Amino acid sequence: MTERPQVSIVIPLFNEEESLPELHALVAEVCDKHHLSREILFMDDGSTDKSLQVLRQLCAKDSTIRVLSFHKNYGKSAALQTAFRHAQGEAVITMDADLQDDPREIPDLLAKLAEGYDLISGWKRKRYDPVSKTIPSKLFNFVTGALSGIRLHDFNCGLKAYRREVVESLDIYGELHRFVPVLAHKQGFRVGEIPVQHHARKHGRTKFGAGRFLNGFLDLITVLYLTRFTRSPLHLFGSLGLIAILLGIVINLYLAIGWLQRIWIGNRPLLFLGVLLMVVGVQFFSFGLLAEMMTRQEEKIRDYRLKFDSKTPRDDPVS
Repeated sequence: MTERPQVSIVIPLFNEEESLPELHALVAEVCDKHHLSREILFMDDGSTDKSLQVLRQLCAKDSTIRVLSFHKNYGKSAALQTAFRHAQGEAVITMDADLQDDPREIPDLLAKLAEGYDLISGWKRKRYDPVSKTIPSKLFNFVTGALSGIRLHDFNCGLKAYRREVVESLDIYGELHRFVPVLAHKQGFRVGEIPVQHHARKHGRTKFGAGRFLNGFLDLITVLYLTRFTRSPLHLFGSLGLIAILLGIVINLYLAIGWLQRIWIGNRPLLFLGVLLMVVGVQFFSFGLLAEMMTRQEEKIRDYRLKFDSKTPRDDPVS
């Protein structure tokens, strides 16, 4: 491309051969109708069906299509991260490839982005998914909003719009794609939300199993740590250690008073709990101090590199 397109439409996919032709037609129709210069970036996450063959056929017919492909399935986060590094548009739209996200929402997402937001997340107000997905999703969104401080109805909606600087700053790995609005918000970007149309799945079946709920909880802990305690890990481990030590002191003090009153405490489980809490509390403090030392050392190395780079002429390569 000689000029940067207005929008890059990023579509990660895994085994969606039946949906791809219709999805491409809808995206192209919307962009042509609203005169949007575009690139459609399909990110094949190691599909084992004929998805890649279908994409090659579409690419031969439409010069705005770009196709990236993994040799095996790495997950949605890796697919998005790779696609973001290759997207060339001034704005980036993401959507799922299963036809449940409606491409006709693209103009509304871009219009909301133009109001001064950096990231707009879709909100599937009316979902066409089974109860086994909708109820856990509501719980997930409530807990994530309460702990992260950013109130959205639907964190994990695949339909989102980003300014280019947002996708360039994101570092998504594991399964952190569920928390992109949280990561962007913690970096100072302005995050908004609009209701979007949601459709029932036409082809195939969902690729997500029950294990994603446990993974989502663990990833939430990861996000909270990365966004709050990366620079001050002792605040987290020290707080946990202090709570454990205080509980241990209270329990042991209670037992000590009983011992002074000639109450036998030698084989009481409460004694072992009190001692265990104090030992665990000291260990938490130790972890926190070690993490602080590692963090400070990393910052010193980073500062040294910055000073070294600033002294090195840009046009004079260093051997």
